[in-house]
Amino acid sequence: MTYDRLVCANCAAPVSEGRCPVCRANRERLQQEGPWGGLSPAALVTLLVILVAAVALLAHQTV
Repeated sequence: MTYDRLVCANCAAPVSEGRCPVCRANRERLQQEGPWGGLSPAALVTLLVILVAAVALLAHQTV
């Protein structure tokens, strides 16, 4: 989940605005996770299925 969709439990504002210290700390943490941190579990599973299918296709073509 990306931080622009999160709502802070401390100040009830969007985390992306960084109104309180809790928002700012969580925004920094989420930004440091990198590009894979923002992906949903469903997107990660989809990427894994595509990767497995590609490997299976390559293995089938080499036989």
